[in-house]
Amino acid sequence: MFQTQLQHPTSKDEMQTTQTLKQIIAGAWITQGIYVVAQLGIADLLKDGSKSYDELATKTGVDARSLYRLLRALASVGIFAEGNSGYFELTPVAESLQSDRTDSLRGYAIKSGQAWEWQPWGHLLESIKTGKPVFKNIFGMERFDYLATDPSASKIYTQAISSISGEQDAAIAAGYDFSFIHNLVEVGGGNGTLIASILKSNLTMQGILFDLPHVVADAKPVIEDLELQDRCQLVGGNFFESVPTSGDAYLLRYIIHDWDDERAIAILKNCYQAMQPDGRLLLVEMVIPQGNEPFFGKLLDLQMLVNYGGRERTQAEYQVLLKTAGFSLTKIYPVAPPISIIEAIRL
Repeated sequence: MFQTQLQHPTSKDEMQTTQTLKQIIAGAWITQGIYVVAQLGIADLLKDGSKSYDELATKTGVDARSLYRLLRALASVGIFAEGNSGYFELTPVAESLQSDRTDSLRGYAIKSGQAWEWQPWGHLLESIKTGKPVFKNIFGMERFDYLATDPSASKIYTQAISSISGEQDAAIAAGYDFSFIHNLVEVGGGNGTLIASILKSNLTMQGILFDLPHVVADAKPVIEDLELQDRCQLVGGNFFESVPTSGDAYLLRYIIHDWDDERAIAILKNCYQAMQPDGRLLLVEMVIPQGNEPFFGKLLDLQMLVNYGGRERTQAEYQVLLKTAGFSLTKIYPVAPPISIIEAIRL
């Protein structure tokens, strides 16, 4: 004889909670879907209005029915919208996947779909157990060494970082008073868009863009296109060894968070030794707030863990880190949430 166990019907709130958790768990699927449409350039094709999935499939050379299934899934989470007869159009969220927008995240989406980006996340448990990054275990070398040996990966990475940092340049240039600085050194400045924006806003300032030799070589056209070659010197090197000397201020954007405390302190000490006695240190980073409120840096912190061995830090953690390197944290300027400029002076 079978016995039936009575269960209380699931409440509407409980069902909603379950659906929310399911959606979060499926986040990796959504990431891959966004990567595919970014790679195919679907948002660019919809720039002038809606198109049928058949037309989009023809233009991109993919299977029509499969593309429809992908677009339908993404439309269910607000990325694209399906109209009548299988026609799709942009939504405000999808517009940021267009390649020609200043706030474009297409490059960032393409990076998120690369094996070297998502595979380490499959080993997050190992990083949680050990406190160590897993990238080297998977690919045989550290993250930046890997990018240096793979030109295609390096290009994707650079475009992605540029896509999320380029829109912040003007906000950073306007969010801090750079007028007292005569010679600004940007350490690890990448393609040079940030120091260029600051120089454009401060006409008497001289600048030095410092990064690995192959990186500053790629930045040369940017500086020349903006006609800043007479005010911005390009210097190649390794910030673990030394940085250019005699700067009034040393600016590092998204550099310190890439590294563990030991290597971060080594970079900061090199800045300390190179700068003028009354110089300033300016770190552009995400400062982790207290509490349970959503903050992108709390998730990015895990990316730093599995891929780099670095970390996002709280204000208190930055104070300790800076003091160890010989600096005193003076003020934090929120300039373009979630990023801030952390100002410090020599002790």
